[in-house]
Amino acid sequence: MMDWTDRHCRYLHRLLSGQALLYTEMVTSPALVRGGALHLLDHDPADHPVALQLGGSDPVELAKAARIGVSAGYDEINLNCGCPSDRVQSGTFGAVLMRDPARVAACVAEMRAAVDVEVTVKCRIGVDDQNPEEVLPEFLARIVAAGCERVTIHARKAWLQGLSPKENRDIPPLDYDLVQRMKGLFPNLHISINGGVETLAQAKALLETGLDGVMIGRAAYHQPVDILGEADRLIFGIDRSTTAEEAVQAMLPYIEAHLTSGGRLNQITRHMMGVFAGRPGARIWRRMLSEEAHKPLAGPALVEAALARVVQITQDARDAQAALAADKARNPVGGT
Repeated sequence: MMDWTDRHCRYLHRLLSGQALLYTEMVTSPALVRGGALHLLDHDPADHPVALQLGGSDPVELAKAARIGVSAGYDEINLNCGCPSDRVQSGTFGAVLMRDPARVAACVAEMRAAVDVEVTVKCRIGVDDQNPEEVLPEFLARIVAAGCERVTIHARKAWLQGLSPKENRDIPPLDYDLVQRMKGLFPNLHISINGGVETLAQAKALLETGLDGVMIGRAAYHQPVDILGEADRLIFGIDRSTTAEEAVQAMLPYIEAHLTSGGRLNQITRHMMGVFAGRPGARIWRRMLSEEAHKPLAGPALVEAALARVVQITQDARDAQAALAADKARNPVGGT
């Protein structure tokens, strides 16, 4: 989710769900420790609970980055051992670390010793020609011994050679059964599953198998209201749901504050394109924002105008459906 789940994205997502744990995009430990890129840690107090996802492979440097993250207010430090992109591999972190569980364990141990919040790991079931049945239990045993109590497993291998990052999200087959068996082997380890989950119904079904959590990435980004807007009610049992219209209205003061501080509208609205996914007017919404939000004078008025168009289109669709139903009632088909 690099370049996706930035602070503006997370603000929108928190408006939709008060319970879901949010994650930052991956931030590399060298960027924080050596590069001083502390702006990457900017977040709104409303984000919480929120985890900082780190990329790195040097235990000492990761411990320093973890301390910086905790000082910035993050509730969890997560080590990414699942990203297969070339630029991540070249830095010897991400999914390539599945080949070196001892190093990952050393990283976890150093971070655990450095901070007083949870240190968690996100991983794959294996990479390249590894046998997941063999490598995944060993990997988990190592990080558990190092002090990791929560892990998120993307239930696919990563092919570091021959497949692009996008292909690595789709082509390697999912193996949910293997992840579920890991829960049996490590009953005290909090295991969340990731990969291929596109609906809350799927998430509920996976939770019912005994897994402790479900991580949803791109589906939550592209259909945020369907996933996050209903998560509190359907997953957490809290009588709360948020409509697309409510979310957009709630974003307006945040947009105004961002523009006042010198920001641009499209830095926020690029994360709002999917708010009306599957709804009448969704195409108009996306078109208005994509064509106009980058302009220098674009502001909340554009968002309000786009929202008004969607509301009108939605009402027109409802009126048309009501008229059709009334016509059918007056002129029923069939008879005796």
